Amino acid sequence: MKAVFTLYKNAFGGLSTPAWMLALVMLVNRSGTMVIPFLSIYLTGELGFSIQQAGYILSIFGLGSMVGSYLGGYLSDKIGHFWVQCSSLVLSGLLFFWVVQVRSFHWLGLSIFILSIIAESLRPANISSVASYAKPENITRAFSLNRMAINLGFSIGPALGGLLAGISFKWLFIADGFTCIGAGLLFFLYFRTRKGHEAHKSKEALTQQELRKPHKDRLFLAFVLLATSYAVVFFQLFGTLPLYYREVYALSEGKIGGLLGINGFVIFAFEMILVYLIGQRFRSHVLIIAGVLLNGFGFVFLNLMPGPMWLIPGMVMLSFAEILVLPFLSTLVVARAGTRNRGAYMGVYTLSFSLAHVLAPYLGTHLVANYGFDTLWWASGALSIFTALGMWVVVRKME
Repeated sequence: MKAVFTLYKNAFGGLSTPAWMLALVMLVNRSGTMVIPFLSIYLTGELGFSIQQAGYILSIFGLGSMVGSYLGGYLSDKIGHFWVQCSSLVLSGLLFFWVVQVRSFHWLGLSIFILSIIAESLRPANISSVASYAKPENITRAFSLNRMAINLGFSIGPALGGLLAGISFKWLFIADGFTCIGAGLLFFLYFRTRKGHEAHKSKEALTQQELRKPHKDRLFLAFVLLATSYAVVFFQLFGTLPLYYREVYALSEGKIGGLLGINGFVIFAFEMILVYLIGQRFRSHVLIIAGVLLNGFGFVFLNLMPGPMWLIPGMVMLSFAEILVLPFLSTLVVARAGTRNRGAYMGVYTLSFSLAHVLAPYLGTHLVANYGFDTLWWASGALSIFTALGMWVVVRKME
């Protein structure tokens, strides 16, 4: 036990106080993450939409996410990531109270689009904050700390959301709204007097790295496309997998929330330790490729080992795959960017996940509607192999 305690102490040691506060803000925010994990079930169950209509709504969320990701990165460089995060958290919280009132397909699509623009502008601004406040030697661990907080919240949010959904789906939107606003107020109170979040306005000469534009960086754009390919498979976790649990195994919302909560718990318990132990021992491309392949196999596993008893091992596998990929992708982007164009690079990088928010539910629900879940899981495995081969080429060059 002493050795385990020392290991955890070393893994968490040396991180700055602002890095811990950013993690606390994200913990509060993500503890209310209840709407998105249950959105497909809410749309098909509560509102009576078809699976394909649910896929359209989820894709609309992704379209808004694309706009929000780019806008959040652009504004982070122009006005500073502090105001972007404050505005995103508070306004998205207020919008959740509005969206729960909307039941028309077209008006709901428009409302979800606006909500996702505002909510997803948080992502590049938050990544820029982590990079700004972390010590250079601890930047990957700072990202992992932030993700650990996010995923601890995600282990709480869906689990609690499953219980609230059993009472009424409206409570999911209310809880999500209040936690967004609470996180925004906490962020404002701590960081309003901190330095390090101002926009860069200095006229000093820029380095070649700082002059580089992400949309003209061909190697980076290839990396973004591969990140999108990975995310299309990864986001089946939040779109079609809950539908799979309900349609194939007839699980209740509470059990579905519990399964999704395992993802957050595994990452909370093990990501910092694994990043600390293997982050300096293996090159990033090795870990990323292993994670991409494991992610694909985690979905194929559902075909290879059918039965409810295998759903937990499958979720654990997907969770460890996530640990191997996402912290190291963010670190690569920070290394590629300069201080003054970091927001732009983060905006384009997070755009890859926003594009996947569009493609993943659209492709996933259409494959399920026409060919069944088995075909979707096999296709996820094949796309993961293709992505891993691309990462082998591109990420090694970026390193």
